[in-house]
Amino acid sequence: MKIATYNVNGINGRLAVLLKWLKEAKPDIVCLQELKAQQHNFPEAELAKAGYQALWKGEKSWNGVAILSKGHEMTEVQRSLPGDADDDQSRYLEAIIDQMVICCFYVPNGNPYPGPKYDYKIEWLKRLKKRAQELIKMDLPAVLTGDFNIIPEETDAYKPEKWKENALFTDDVRKVFRQLAAKGWTDSLRKIYPEETLYTYWDYLYHSYDRNAGLRLDHILLSPYLAPRLKNAGVDKEVRGWEKSSDHAPVWIELKKK
Repeated sequence: MKIATYNVNGINGRLAVLLKWLKEAKPDIVCLQELKAQQHNFPEAELAKAGYQALWKGEKSWNGVAILSKGHEMTEVQRSLPGDADDDQSRYLEAIIDQMVICCFYVPNGNPYPGPKYDYKIEWLKRLKKRAQELIKMDLPAVLTGDFNIIPEETDAYKPEKWKENALFTDDVRKVFRQLAAKGWTDSLRKIYPEETLYTYWDYLYHSYDRNAGLRLDHILLSPYLAPRLKNAGVDKEVRGWEKSSDHAPVWIELKKK
């Protein structure tokens, strides 16, 4: 079982890249972020032709999340993160696939820091922690994955000193990531590669990709029930170098059979 997450940064503008990667990487489940497409503009037919059924929640110009599945039926659980009925941003989607709870999300960026956008991020992360804890208490095989917009450690950033006053790297934001780990969630990439330099995002500016001046923002966390099945993980870094690619690269894990 191969599960991946990919911030596509505009699904229709990057559709050729996405389809090429799907064909080459052959993931079973894919969580997508930053669709930047309204509900009726999602490329359902093209993805179906590639063999993937989809659940998605669109939003005009911003945000948007989707879950793709190949060969496994999906049951939608919820289309928004519980805890704030007034939050209408398309950032969270949850489904059951092959008896696993798949939570796909796009955490608010939070910049400029400090400010209302950062405050919204902190409140959003509190809600995410609550949902994560509910899944732990139910002892479910669950996956928390997406663009967390969190740099967990200094080793996850090129020149981390430049990010000290950024909403991606504040003490409070990084604390959330540590709290998830303390509750039993496993950071898949770091479980497989505890010391390696691994990035998932490279800015379009300053030749960041060519210099490997990146950040690790996209994560796949596994619940205690599921973590023992982790077999492999990686970042398809080369996809970031493809023409008209997103500024993020796909991140993936492989799970052992049950």
